[in-house]
Amino acid sequence: MPAIAPTWTTERVDRLKSCFEAGFSCREIAADIGVSRNAVIGKLSRLNLTRDKAGDPPARKNAGTAPAARASPRRQYAMLAAAYAGPETPPEFEPIDDARRCSLFELSEARCRWPISTPGAADFCFCGNTPLDGLPYCSGHSRLAYRPGSRPRVARG
Repeated sequence: MPAIAPTWTTERVDRLKSCFEAGFSCREIAADIGVSRNAVIGKLSRLNLTRDKAGDPPARKNAGTAPAARASPRRQYAMLAAAYAGPETPPEFEPIDDARRCSLFELSEARCRWPISTPGAADFCFCGNTPLDGLPYCSGHSRLAYRPGSRPRVARG
């Protein structure tokens, strides 16, 4: 019967400590070492390695690489820019065409996915208009969905 190799070798523990000190996330450390994220969290806990009290990780030593999480604000900006790039007509005055409504079976990437009515109701359907590039909704529904600094509206009909 072959012996099972230990998960946390001296080299892996040293690599874990150096990655942690460099400010990598647990997901990034796990991918680098070749173990699960939960294994990294458990080992950090057993070694009593924690971030500072504010929860901010130390500054990265290799600032040239940006983590995947940093792309999120850029994507949000791109979505908002696409939503508000249309004509300067206020959204209250721009009618949303309801001639292309579709069922779930007719829904595709080329159709607005804004739900109309309540799921399970007999008249439930989707908007079906042509969506903006890179967004799931048409221009009218994008303005409703991506409103910066405000609470989302409840869609009725």
